[in-house]
Amino acid sequence: MFTNFKKAMTKEFEMTDIGEMPYLLRLEVKKMKDGIFMSQKKYAKKILIRFRMKDCNPVAIPAETGVELRVDSNRKSVNPTLYKSMVGSLRYLTFTRPDITYAVGLVSRYMERPKQDHFNAAKRILRYVKGTVDHGLFYTHSQNSRLIGYSDSNYGRDLDDRKSTSGYAFHIGSAIFSWSSKKQQIVALSTCEAEYIAAAACTCQAIWLKNILKELYLIEEGPTTIYVDNKSAIALAKNPVSHSRSKHIDTRPYGTLRAIWMASSVVSLSFPKE
Repeated sequence: MFTNFKKAMTKEFEMTDIGEMPYLLRLEVKKMKDGIFMSQKKYAKKILIRFRMKDCNPVAIPAETGVELRVDSNRKSVNPTLYKSMVGSLRYLTFTRPDITYAVGLVSRYMERPKQDHFNAAKRILRYVKGTVDHGLFYTHSQNSRLIGYSDSNYGRDLDDRKSTSGYAFHIGSAIFSWSSKKQQIVALSTCEAEYIAAAACTCQAIWLKNILKELYLIEEGPTTIYVDNKSAIALAKNPVSHSRSKHIDTRPYGTLRAIWMASSVVSLSFPKE
């Protein structure tokens, strides 16, 4: 397909074929026998040197469990320019590193008045990058054209406004190609509602992706499966009956998505199996 596309373009425009692309906007692209590997190894090493973390001790996870961050921390202030530069570099690294997306989004909330504990959290992400500098996305050759989505949320973990964080990821075949971690715009009243909001955001992305992939003839017909790890949220989406815990849902921005979920030709919500 790409060969035919290049031939058609050379007939219309004056072009020079320079061969396979090794780099694209600091993304390393390696073509292998069984697929394509994309990473930012060189860029990751560069930011480790830039922020003097080249010889740091690596850690197993990017965000330390149990650590609570606040805007009005009583820790000492740090250089905001240095902090913004560090977080900005990490945000660029998320282009091929979905595993650090949540942690980077967390430290991005404290750009205005960064404190030492915020800075330590950002440095911990760099320590994680040090141990996983070779990580990236590997897309294998596959005939599987099913779009699969996953959604999740953490309930009320922002200690400043008690808002939750939504996360989703989509893949076709071997590796994910669309992902997000974003703080919700409203305060959820329960874990069920937080998961419901996350599933709603995932559904919106699924509809957008389906429309694009259909134009490229890269997707099978039928509903897209979205895995939600909360049975109450799935039941709430499938049941239009209002009660004391859900009567406010239809008045909120995501309430109308019930109609989409009820249309099985668009998406299908499922609980993940072990």
